[in-house]
Amino acid sequence: MSSEPERQARGKLAESLPDPPLTAVPDEPSAGSDAGPDPAPPAGSPGATSEPRPRAACPYAICDGSGWVVTDETEQIARPCKCRPRRIEKARSRGVSATLPRRFRGVSFDRPPVSEMSREPKMRRTVAEVREFCEQVDERLDEGRGLWIQGPTGTGKTTLAMLASKAALDARRTAAIYSLPGLLARIRRTFDGEAGEDSYFTFFQRLVSVDLLHLDDLGAESRTEWVLEQLYSIIDRRYSDERSIVVTTNLEEPELFEQLGERIVSRLTEICGDPLLLEGGDKRLEYRPAPSDNGA
Repeated sequence: MSSEPERQARGKLAESLPDPPLTAVPDEPSAGSDAGPDPAPPAGSPGATSEPRPRAACPYAICDGSGWVVTDETEQIARPCKCRPRRIEKARSRGVSATLPRRFRGVSFDRPPVSEMSREPKMRRTVAEVREFCEQVDERLDEGRGLWIQGPTGTGKTTLAMLASKAALDARRTAAIYSLPGLLARIRRTFDGEAGEDSYFTFFQRLVSVDLLHLDDLGAESRTEWVLEQLYSIIDRRYSDERSIVVTTNLEEPELFEQLGERIVSRLTEICGDPLLLEGGDKRLEYRPAPSDNGA
């Protein structure tokens, strides 16, 4: 049976159905519950099973990968490991898109276009700010601080934002990576009622609980009451919980105020600080392969 928040959300979605459906960003298989499976205790501790199961290594090299440390084998007493909170957060984040798109998996500060951007006077400061975020990614995420990258089409906004998301994933932090149209399409899918799909409430909880939310092309979606409601709900919850957001947009700040409203932009400014500006030509055109000289 649907909960009251879900029924209200379904009603609001019905008002937006005239909008054409969008193609969603592929996401990982969803877990069967909101929090996902709880990390199991180690062998020899209460609640342990006799069958071994593969586990990710403890990032602090304290436990055996279970999230528990046995303190007294005779009495079968275990305490939570330092890594356990992160394991729980990772389980809760299942069902959101946490994979870098193929085009951006090899991004690096030492490779074009970023290496070239860092030498351009109008882009140098922004590249340096993103590099600093990546180098301090654990601290930034713990403090709920983000990035807001603004500039014309093709100036490298998405590439720099992907560097921040890559740093978070490399640090074994949880992340959700979406273009704004893709995210809204994913939210719409929660109302389709197909078997195996998350409910709106479950997906929302996962989306707001990850360490880093990456939103590309903010302001690209048509302004409707439903779109503004979804964005405000997500950003306000992350603002309240002090969780990081990385956003990119083609729109300058006055245009973004007009497109999204003061409530959303004000909270983004509080999380991300002032926009980091990129200026210049379209990098996609600059770095595309040169045409063949054989007349083909």
